[in-house]
Amino acid sequence: MPTLKERLQADVVTHMKSGNKTALTTVRNVLGEIETREKSGKTPVAFDDAQLTALLQKEASKRRETAEIYAQAGEQDRAAAEIAEAEVIEQYLPKPLTREEVEAIVDGAIAQLKADGTELTMRQMGQVMKPVTAEVAGRFDGKVVSEIVRSRLA
Repeated sequence: MPTLKERLQADVVTHMKSGNKTALTTVRNVLGEIETREKSGKTPVAFDDAQLTALLQKEASKRRETAEIYAQAGEQDRAAAEIAEAEVIEQYLPKPLTREEVEAIVDGAIAQLKADGTELTMRQMGQVMKPVTAEVAGRFDGKVVSEIVRSRLA
């Protein structure tokens, strides 16, 4: 299975052939941002898929925020262009989880810790958050996840 970066690079050719200028420009911009981030710092690094997913989430959210600013300023065409770019980027992100799915993951983690004999109080929130965060990994808002965990432990 190709990595996320390989998929993006392959899609540049696909978008070129299809003539989809918005998608082509967006994917090229994202690849440029990835390259810049990988080469910044003292030593170049290669991002893994988790790091790329986090970067793509930031890029999509940045475009949504910019679209909101344009919409407030009455620039509907620019806002629509930013939203179109955000939608292209979001195609590369994993499917977001629903609140019910996250609650089930939290309940499973709590049950596993209780089965291991751990007495759970608010002090053990980190022990619950660690496996939950690993499983949710960018597919649900972290603040809401911690609120769910907090409510379950209270």
